Amino acid sequence: MSHRAPDGAPIRVLIVDDHPVVRDGLRGAFGPGPEFEVVGEAADGAEAVRLAQALRPDVVLMDLRMPVMDGVTAIEELAKRGVAARVLVLTTYDTDSYVLPAVEAGATGYLLKDAPSGELLRAVRAAAHGESVLAPTVAARLLSRVRSPGQEPLSQRELEVLELVAAGSTNREAAARLFISEATVKSHLIHIYGKLGVGDRAAAVAEAFNRGLLTPEPRDNPDRR
Repeated sequence: MSHRAPDGAPIRVLIVDDHPVVRDGLRGAFGPGPEFEVVGEAADGAEAVRLAQALRPDVVLMDLRMPVMDGVTAIEELAKRGVAARVLVLTTYDTDSYVLPAVEAGATGYLLKDAPSGELLRAVRAAAHGESVLAPTVAARLLSRVRSPGQEPLSQRELEVLELVAAGSTNREAAARLFISEATVKSHLIHIYGKLGVGDRAAAVAEAFNRGLLTPEPRDNPDRR
C-alpha cells in the first residue's frame, strides 16, 4: 500500500547518515517552515529500519555507506517489512556499483550530496508523491549502460507509461490504466530516464517530444490518406 502525507500535512522525513555533521546540515536544509517535518535521525541502516517502522515517515533520506547495515540492505529490508516510506538515496557516490543496486532495491530517487538545497527539497516533494528523481550524473550513467547510448528505443510499455505521464497521469493513475503495479510504473520510469538521459518526468516528457517519440495530439486522423 502506498503512503503519502495528507494534503496540507507536512512531509515527514527520516534522515539516515552516519555523520552527525551531515545529519545536522540536512535537518537545517528543511528549515522551520510548515512543509517538512524531520521526525527522526538514524546513524546506520539497522537503526533506519527500526525508526522507519516506528515513526512512519513519508520519505527516508538514505546514505549508502554506513556501519552495521549499509543503505542498499536497509532499502531491501524496508521493502521486505512492508514499510511504505519512499526512499531517496543521498550519497557522494554515483558509480554503477552503488547506483544500480540502490535503484533495483527499490529507491524512489538518487541524488548526490552536492545537490543544491532547492534541488533536494524538490526531490523530497517528488518522492513523497511517489515520483522518481535522478541526479543528472546518475541519469547519464544509466544511459551509458544501454547497448547504444542515445539510440536504444523505448519499449512499447515504456512509451505507454510516458504517454500517460505526458497527459498528466500520476504513477498510481498510470498503474491503474495499464493494469500494473505502481512499483512497476516507477521501474519503467527509471529505465526511461536512463534511455533518454534525463533526471525527472518533466524532462523525460520534454525530451520525448524533442525526439518525436510523443506528438502533441497522439490520435488517429480519419482524413489521413
